Amino acid sequence: MKGMELASAYFEQYGRQIIDYQLPQYKEYMAAGLVGEGSECLGFDDEFSTDHDFGPAFCIWLPETVYRQVGNQVQKAYDCMPRDYLGYTRVEMPQGAGRVGVMSIESFYLKYIGMTHAPQDNMEWFRIPESYLATATNGSVFVDNYGQFSDIRARLKSFYPADVVKKKLAARLALMGQSGQYNYSRSVRRGDFQAAYFACSEFIKNAMGALYLLNETYMPYYKWVFRGAENFRILPDAVQMLRQLTAISDTAENSAHKEQIIESISVSVGMELNRRGFTRTSDSFLVSHGEEIMRSIEDSRLRNMHIMHDVTR
Repeated sequence: MKGMELASAYFEQYGRQIIDYQLPQYKEYMAAGLVGEGSECLGFDDEFSTDHDFGPAFCIWLPETVYRQVGNQVQKAYDCMPRDYLGYTRVEMPQGAGRVGVMSIESFYLKYIGMTHAPQDNMEWFRIPESYLATATNGSVFVDNYGQFSDIRARLKSFYPADVVKKKLAARLALMGQSGQYNYSRSVRRGDFQAAYFACSEFIKNAMGALYLLNETYMPYYKWVFRGAENFRILPDAVQMLRQLTAISDTAENSAHKEQIIESISVSVGMELNRRGFTRTSDSFLVSHGEEIMRSIEDSRLRNMHIMHDVTR
């Protein structure tokens, strides 16, 4: 049983009783769902996911002012629900503490985006690591009577402002060009296959980052990057070529083939940038595309940053 399905069924059978009957005086302030850390929040859980931090559970979010007054009371009601449900028991590891249960809306968002409200300007958006935004916007909200949790969530799910997309995209392109189109072949010619391995790894990481931006999707925690790209509408062939790169070892015999794949990916990305109006240059070197995008950024704070500067973790 998928974790989100389990959480939803558990909430419907037991959680609604807490909200509707045990603590009805606080119902208007409550939101409930399963959002945050854990493969089940992304829908990526499988048979290997059930050994820790998996099982019947969900979150209840309250405004901070209300949480201070009644949070402990609501948590006690939550803790009285059965621990076993449909054959599953949640085994919680120390690292997974606090992922579910009762919490304030403000503390949830402060944990993941570093603020208690939706970002207000480009710099606030730029400073939030993408994987944290992926975590704050995944999962499902089962009910939200107060609306505050969902209002912030909706603003985050609307994706980055245009100038932030451009700055992040420019950084990815510059790093793709530097690592894959330039340093990979140089490392191979030197016979330094350890450096070639790192160069290819940097290219793959930044290429996936560019593809996530072009698909207007926040790139998740590294373990799920390729899984999260399985249904990309923009440049799905590039994703498959990047998969190929991960499976080919860095040796002298393989280097020409890997360079060919790197260049094919780079050309595809450049053509998509042209098609979308991000760039006009026909240069296949992606650093040139990144530099052109940097010049088009209106916010001087972002435009004046180093082209490779970004916040990705």
